[in-house]
Amino acid sequence: MAPATRTAIDAQPDIRLLRLMQLVSPALPVGAFAYSQGMEYAVQAGWVTDALQAAHWIGGLLTHCLANFDVPILHRLYKAWQADRKETFDTWNRYLLAGRGSSELQQEECHMGLALLRLLRQLQDDRVAEEPCPRPSFIAMFAVAACNWQIQPDAACTGLLWSWSENQVTAAIKLVPLGQTDGQRILMGLAETIPEAVRHGLALGDEDLGAAAPGASLASAFHETQHTRLFRS
Repeated sequence: MAPATRTAIDAQPDIRLLRLMQLVSPALPVGAFAYSQGMEYAVQAGWVTDALQAAHWIGGLLTHCLANFDVPILHRLYKAWQADRKETFDTWNRYLLAGRGSSELQQEECHMGLALLRLLRQLQDDRVAEEPCPRPSFIAMFAVAACNWQIQPDAACTGLLWSWSENQVTAAIKLVPLGQTDGQRILMGLAETIPEAVRHGLALGDEDLGAAAPGASLASAFHETQHTRLFRS
């Protein structure tokens, strides 16, 4: 089936919600399932050993890092792409990559970004015939897809946080390990924090952007040489 045209999206506002669901779906072939973002080492090191600690680990990263960094940068990338400000788009993409706390996290961002770029091209989106910028990050390409599919910025940010949360919970279920019900309880709790995280992130000025999670960065760095791994390094 051919992808929906811009006219079709304009004519059917509800299609935007479905496009958002497609963009955040675990079925999106960008390889998100292959990464634990340091959780695998955190479990091995005994930092995360049960459902409560997993909820604190994931929730802490969401509220202290993604809300203060990923959300506002996604918003700026979206606006830059919408206004065809390529230099601004590239600046925020490089800023995002520089903020990743380990080589592993940066490589993950670039690998998933290129995967999403390839997918958009395969879906015949001629607005990405050329790379939007050198080394496009996943967040940058997420912004491009959301803008091209006319998904509103706040909805895109909400979807990004939900997708990230779901991937982290799935990793915790495999690694801690947790039962499926425990995983759903964690997701229920995260869902209650996501709307405020989005509102907070969208309200930040440029001078307020930034996040520091030394434990998560160290876990990701140590994971690069962890002897036995389920997740990609």
